[in-house]
Amino acid sequence: MSTDADDAATPVPLPDGFLWGASTAAHQIEGNNVNSDWWALEHGGHGHIGEPSGDAADSYHRWPEDLDLLAELGFTDYRFGIEWARIEPAPGEFSRAEIAHYRRMVDGAIERGLRPLITLNHFTVPRWFAERGGWTAAGAVDLFVRYVEVIAPIIATDVRHVCTINEPNMVAIFGAIRQLGMDAMPSVGLPEPDADTTDALISAHHRARAAIKAISPDIRVGWSVANQVYQPLPGAEAVAAAYRRSREDVFLEAARDDDWVGVQSYTRTRIGPDGPIPTAEDAERTLTGWEFYPRALGEALRHTAAVVGPVPLIVTENGIATDDDTRRIAYTTGALAGLAAALADGIDVRGYLHWTLLDNYEWGSYRPTFGLIAVDRQTFTRTPKPSAKWLADVGRSGSLPRTRG
Repeated sequence: MSTDADDAATPVPLPDGFLWGASTAAHQIEGNNVNSDWWALEHGGHGHIGEPSGDAADSYHRWPEDLDLLAELGFTDYRFGIEWARIEPAPGEFSRAEIAHYRRMVDGAIERGLRPLITLNHFTVPRWFAERGGWTAAGAVDLFVRYVEVIAPIIATDVRHVCTINEPNMVAIFGAIRQLGMDAMPSVGLPEPDADTTDALISAHHRARAAIKAISPDIRVGWSVANQVYQPLPGAEAVAAAYRRSREDVFLEAARDDDWVGVQSYTRTRIGPDGPIPTAEDAERTLTGWEFYPRALGEALRHTAAVVGPVPLIVTENGIATDDDTRRIAYTTGALAGLAAALADGIDVRGYLHWTLLDNYEWGSYRPTFGLIAVDRQTFTRTPKPSAKWLADVGRSGSLPRTRG
C-alpha cells in the first residue's frame, strides 16, 4: 500500500510527445520592427515606455545561433512568432522575402530536431492596422484572416501547432486602456477588458482557426490566455469570480472547440471585497514587481481545465524575471511540481514552454531578465545560464518530481 509520502516522492512521467522548450515573441527579440504599432509607441514620447526596442536581441539575423543553442542544450520545441508588420508593411502589400524568412526558420528548426509552435499575433500589429482603429475597426477581422491565408507557405508543412493570438485577454485590456487612457489603470490589478475588442478577438480567432485548417487540417490550432490566479479572501468569492469571468473565462470558453489551449502563468492576484489587494510588503518580488509565487502554474492549469473541459493544455509561458539564476531554478522547480501534480491527477497537459529563451525587450524595458540565455546588449553574445542546462536535463529525464500541495 502506497502512502502520501510515497506518492509525493514518485516522479510523474511525461506523456509521449510532450513539448519541452522555450517561447519567444518576434517583437521582443528580432529588433527593428519599424512598421509595427509598438515601434510607433516606443518613439511617440509615451512616459510608460522607458526605452525603445531598437535592435532587441538581433534574433532576426541571429536565429540560427539561437536554434543551435536550444537544440544543443537538449530541448525539443520552440515557440516563436511571425511578425504581421513585416509580412504586410502596408495595406495589401505582402513581402515574399519575409514569408521566405520565416519559412527558413521553420526549416531550420526541423533540421535541428526542434518542433516549431508558431504564434501568428503576439501583441503587435502593423502600424497601418492600428491607425485605422485596430481590432474594433470595420473589416479588422477580415484583414487578420487575409494575413493568415497569406502566410500559408510558412505553416503548411512541418508545423504541428499554431497559436492564433497571444493573450487575447490582455489585448482586450490594452483596448480598454486605449479607450480610457492610462488613468484607467487601477493601482492594483487590471481594468475591465474592452467588450468590443473582446468580441473582435474571439471572432478573429474562430475565423483564423478555420483558415488554418483549410491550409492543413493536420495543424493543431489554439490560442493562449494569461491566467492571473485570482485567489479570494474569505467573503470575496463572488468578487473573484466576477474578475475571473471577464478577464479570463470568456476567452477560455471561446477555446472549447480548439485543438489545445495555452496556459500562461507567472504569479497570483489576491482578491478582497473591493477587488485586487496589494502584494504583502514582506513577499519576495521579481524584477517586474510580481510576487514570487511558483504555485501559480499548477493553480492556473487546474482552473483552465475546469473551464475548457477535455481540451488539451500546453503551458506556453511560465517563468520569472530575475538576475539571480538560482531563484529562476527555485521558481521553476516549484512550478514544475505543480505541473507534475496536475498530470498525476489526470489533467491533459501536452507541453511546457518556458518564458523565455533569451533575455529580451519586455515591453518598455530591458531590465526584467526572463531568459534562459543571457544576451550582451552591445555584442549580442549569447551565454546560456545554468538554468538552461538544468531545465533541459529535467526534460531529458522524461519525468517530473512531484511534491504535495
